[in-house]
Amino acid sequence: MNLKNRLNQNNESIRMLHTDPNLCDTMSEQIISWFPKIPKEYVVVCVGTDRSTGDALGPLIGSYLQDKRLRHMTVYGTLHDPVHATNLEDYIELINMQHKNAFIIAVDACLGKTSSVGQVIACVGALKPGAALKKPLPPIGDIHVTGVVNISGFMEYSVLQNTRLSIVVEMAKNIASIIDNIDQQLTASYVTPAVLMTKSRKKPI
Repeated sequence: MNLKNRLNQNNESIRMLHTDPNLCDTMSEQIISWFPKIPKEYVVVCVGTDRSTGDALGPLIGSYLQDKRLRHMTVYGTLHDPVHATNLEDYIELINMQHKNAFIIAVDACLGKTSSVGQVIACVGALKPGAALKKPLPPIGDIHVTGVVNISGFMEYSVLQNTRLSIVVEMAKNIASIIDNIDQQLTASYVTPAVLMTKSRKKPI
């Protein structure tokens, strides 16, 4: 599958298997292309709960990012302090107070078709958490990244509960690497929180 096939027609979404060796570089480059031209503060919100294996993707990613000690992004949502259905509105209010006009990257698990399981999907626009479980939760994020952890269509809550931990852990590590790679391409600014560093494109081998 080439890059043209991975992108939608408006270049507003990209999907790749989490096992794709080019996942980190390709998806990082695409996500950075969606960043604002005027530098902003960057916030990552990892949505989910550690009480469900499939829905633990977000908190796992948040904990991995916490260990990586990102220099230019603030992370919310870890295994110890998850952002989930019952506290999401409170966190949105907190983020709006602490980070004025920040650029938010929302991260969450999702369900999909059998052929989509294992894919990482990045899209322009807000995340709508709880959609698979038909929960009316507020949208969050300027862009969002989701990992398809299992199939949808029947007893979604039970499906999330019975998702294999191995695929969730692997996807969490890979998505954390994507965000870490993006953070490394940001540099501190005295005027604004962070700006993108110029990066020379790698020549194909």
